[in-house]
Amino acid sequence: MNPIHLSDGYKVDHRNQYPTGTELVYSNFTPRKSRIEGVDHVVFFGLQYFIKKYLLEEFEEQFFKKPKTEVVKKYQRRIENYLGKGAITYDHVEALHELGYLPLEIRALSEGTLTPFRVPMFTIQNTQPEFFWLTNFLETLLSCILWLPCTSATTAFHYRNLLDQYAEKTGGDTAFVPWQGHDFSFRGMAGLEAAELSGAAHLLSFTGTDTIPAIDFLETYYGANVDTELVGGSVPATEHSVMCMGTQSGEIDTFRRLINEIYPRGMVSIVSDTWDFWQVITEFMPELKEAILSREGKVVIRPDSGDPVLILCGDPAAPVGTPAYKGAVECLWETFGGTITATGYRLLDAHMGLIYGDSITLERCQTICQRLADKGFASTNVVFGIGSYTYQYVTRDTFGFAMKATYGVVNGEGRAIFKDPKTDDGTKRSAKGLIKVEGENGWVSGLSDEVSPEGATRGLLQTVFKDGKLLVEHRLADIRNRLQQQRKFLLQASN
Repeated sequence: MNPIHLSDGYKVDHRNQYPTGTELVYSNFTPRKSRIEGVDHVVFFGLQYFIKKYLLEEFEEQFFKKPKTEVVKKYQRRIENYLGKGAITYDHVEALHELGYLPLEIRALSEGTLTPFRVPMFTIQNTQPEFFWLTNFLETLLSCILWLPCTSATTAFHYRNLLDQYAEKTGGDTAFVPWQGHDFSFRGMAGLEAAELSGAAHLLSFTGTDTIPAIDFLETYYGANVDTELVGGSVPATEHSVMCMGTQSGEIDTFRRLINEIYPRGMVSIVSDTWDFWQVITEFMPELKEAILSREGKVVIRPDSGDPVLILCGDPAAPVGTPAYKGAVECLWETFGGTITATGYRLLDAHMGLIYGDSITLERCQTICQRLADKGFASTNVVFGIGSYTYQYVTRDTFGFAMKATYGVVNGEGRAIFKDPKTDDGTKRSAKGLIKVEGENGWVSGLSDEVSPEGATRGLLQTVFKDGKLLVEHRLADIRNRLQQQRKFLLQASN
């Protein structure tokens, strides 16, 4: 699709609505407010993809490389059948095509930076006066693409913090935590691009994923290389069709075949609630105990229905002493035993594990970890499948992302502009004028607005794109390392 079409309809003639003599429009992209309690920073991620995919690839292939007459004719047809014949003129599109590149400058934080609310992640402005209209023309596309990866990266960051803390508290293997959050979201996302963006964001904090395209995404747009680094991985796993095809009466034979014949070594995950989960836990597992303990690797049991907290940790309302009362972790401990961690918690034998991936949320994850700890079990007994129930049940308003103009030049005079609706609660109040993001060592401390043009070139924002060229490139390894350093900083600050 011609990228000049990728805009809200109300923007197509804003160029004529700006004051006569407008030469510069300067805007910023900012998370304004958290709708999630306890979240006070947002992880910045996805701009490099946007630049490579849309500002470079799409504009180059679908706009600049196409004949000007073809580009303008298609755009004119679209708009005249949308707004009416003669509603706008098209000389600005012709002029952009003749220029041959996007006359824009984007100054941004480093991707992977934890950004406080009401602090811009990047600014964008035109570099040639006649293309002042281009800055906010791109707002729709920028917002559409960027809010999701930032939101998912933030969510994954908080899952990782939670699991790190409980692993440390209960003495689990902290090196296992990157695998403890596993991306199950692909099938539930709002399209392939959403799955790739969100899946890649998940991999900033974890290594476990079933979203294979997210790995391709990170190799294509973020310099990752699976031959030299661990980008994302998983293990062989069954689905219900596999278990059903083995028949209910032959279910234990299906388990035995998978464990002994198909996967005699390494990890294998087996969905276990196709019929009677508690029968699998209390009858099949004891019968297969010797085969499991003699394997080189771990058998992972996967419940997939019911209340995750009750299934894993036990249901106090169930009859005392029943499997449902005890929960899956305790039942497997009774069969397989394990070790006691350095902090005194029980950790299942290394040949046995659990993964739960149905309707997991941050709140449920914390409840499960805490209830396991209350029962004397390490948090790393369980892997969490984090699906679209987490990554898709969000919107742009979850963190209040918005792109707003705060400065312009009209007839050679700079204007510091802002919005501050009296009918709003303060969320929509914008910064004013040119902006500088304060901080040191990559840590954002705050925002200064109404700074001088020279001041706006200082601080943590650096030019990453200018006049059709990507000037700074972030690699996955750098982003992961940046996040880890900030995670440690937060942990030290909280202690």
